[in-house]
Amino acid sequence: MTGDLIFGYSQEAVALVLMCVCYLLLFTEKMNRAVVTIVMAGLAVMLGVLSQKEAISSIDFNTISLLVGMMIVVNVAERSGMFQYVAIWGAKKVRAHPLWIMVVLGLVTAVFSAFLDNVTTVLLIVPVSLQIANKLEVNPYPYLLINIFASNIGGTATLIGDPPNILIGSSLGLSFTDFLVNLSGVIIVILALVVLMFIYFWKDSLKTTMKNRAVVMNINEKDAILDWRLLKISLFVLFAVIFGFVMAEHIGLNNGLIALIGAGVCLLLYTFGMPHAKRDDMVEDVLNHVDWTTIFFFIGLFVIVGALEVTGFLHKMGQYFIEITDGSIKKSVFVILGVSAVFSAVVDNIPFVATMIPMIKTMEEAMGGREVMMPVWWALSLGACLGGNGSLIGASANVIVAGIAIRAGRPISFLRFLIWSIPVMVLSVIISGIYLYLKYFM
Repeated sequence: MTGDLIFGYSQEAVALVLMCVCYLLLFTEKMNRAVVTIVMAGLAVMLGVLSQKEAISSIDFNTISLLVGMMIVVNVAERSGMFQYVAIWGAKKVRAHPLWIMVVLGLVTAVFSAFLDNVTTVLLIVPVSLQIANKLEVNPYPYLLINIFASNIGGTATLIGDPPNILIGSSLGLSFTDFLVNLSGVIIVILALVVLMFIYFWKDSLKTTMKNRAVVMNINEKDAILDWRLLKISLFVLFAVIFGFVMAEHIGLNNGLIALIGAGVCLLLYTFGMPHAKRDDMVEDVLNHVDWTTIFFFIGLFVIVGALEVTGFLHKMGQYFIEITDGSIKKSVFVILGVSAVFSAVVDNIPFVATMIPMIKTMEEAMGGREVMMPVWWALSLGACLGGNGSLIGASANVIVAGIAIRAGRPISFLRFLIWSIPVMVLSVIISGIYLYLKYFM
């Protein structure tokens, strides 16, 4: 950029103002989030903060491809009813005991969130949780809480489980295996501790009659399967895509391309043999269910962050961060972990991580390179994803569950949620800090 003034202000100042306005509008939720980022991105280009070419190059199309591809695969898979089947099957395996159903729902949510995405998972599992709670005539609140916490904890374990990880993985070229190896262990520990906490606090209140338990035991989980052929197709494609993610670095393909190929194969098998008109209608229906709001939100966000990067603001912030941490990797890890958790509890963790990634990248050369900085990147992932549990607006999954609860006549109070969310977040961050310390600084 040339450094020309815009209305008497530097390009850097204008880029910062646009980002601040974007954050403010996203926080107040007065406008659709995709509209906010697209308009702000458009203003950045129109005002000359960055050129059209720079705007396009700032968009991470690997992330966009990964999101679209997985949305298509999951949308087709959910039409088979497999997720509801697993939830009901799990409830019956523990003989419909209310307390152990809570545990099962937490574990099922965490696993699905790790290998799909946490928003889709809660959309599918929460209605089943409410249905089971109603049949047992127990308070659904602990079920809703564990759905939220487990979705964000489980999503932290893998590349595709939570959008912040998708952003970090795509930007750094990390593989699915990298996330599993470095994060799954600590996530299992955190999940186990949260589940134990729930068992301790709810063991005396989650009780029901044998009659109510019999009602749940009489539910036929096979009735949840709407299409057995589609179930087989979905499982085949899901396993193939995940295998592709694991092998990505060996076969030389980006995760985004693997997801798109999986989406194409899934749509092909789903509509194979159908009449022309029906086939096209089915494909269009699947594509209509892609969360295009999220996709365009990401596109606009990439451009806004690109403006901060092009103008040099993020480089300055990186240098300032190095100064306040004295260039220490250890200090950087714990500062990033704590700051990420707090910010992610207050605002959406996606724009925060999108802004932090290029800033941390500017620090790498001065602090010893990518390999030396990896503990900082894992701290960003853990802090941002687990920090989403800190409040009812901390992550998209939280907001989704709150909306479902309101429609079901079981609203979740913001303040009441904090009684549980803050201890869960603090516990998660402390365990993460201990893990990072033991792994990298002992």
